[in-house]
Amino acid sequence: MRKEFKVGVLVSGRGSNLQALIDKVHNKTFKHVNSQRVKISVVVVISDREKAYALERARKAGIEALWMNPKIFETREDYDLAVAEKLKKRKVDLVVLAGYMRIVSPAFLKEFPDAVINIHPALLPAFPGLHGQRQAIEYGVRVSGCTVHFVDEGVDTGPPIIQVPVQVKNGDDEDSLARRILKREHQALPKAVKLIATGRVKKMGRKVIVLESALKEKLRDVATSLWI
Repeated sequence: MRKEFKVGVLVSGRGSNLQALIDKVHNKTFKHVNSQRVKISVVVVISDREKAYALERARKAGIEALWMNPKIFETREDYDLAVAEKLKKRKVDLVVLAGYMRIVSPAFLKEFPDAVINIHPALLPAFPGLHGQRQAIEYGVRVSGCTVHFVDEGVDTGPPIIQVPVQVKNGDDEDSLARRILKREHQALPKAVKLIATGRVKKMGRKVIVLESALKEKLRDVATSLWI
């Protein structure tokens, strides 16, 4: 018997992380921790921006693509609940924020408890919020990276699931560092979705437990290419 694990993706921009999900996990089947086969399906992509190229990426992949205009809603919560309704109607198991430039409200999170994740271009809790790459350059750190984390009511404060380091090189500026971090984002986000869909992630308060076999695989992947 094969189970379908349904993913909804919220986007605002060009959607390169969405493309990584499409390429690496969408319509692919993986072995669940209980030996059942699981098919991961991106069933809908929703954007708060009409011209977001991510919507075109979704359409090209045969995925339902929706623009929902925040300006027609009176409050942020009204908008979030309308988005949540679209996701719940499609029976989404996991919501992925992939370059989504809005802070989701507590009302939205209540609709998807422990089922909303985000990708951030820094090693949280360092450099939350906008321009994490610029913050790293200005602070002078030698290592930055990316974090896939569960979303809570704060700004980039949820428990990390996967963190991948990227060296800050001499002469780096915000753009050059961002390009190298983005390569790691394209690996980390699909990996996190796969781990969750196959039952290998357990959230216990602030702690996220990744099953040992999956953790070894994840660390091996990171160790082979730490510095890019």
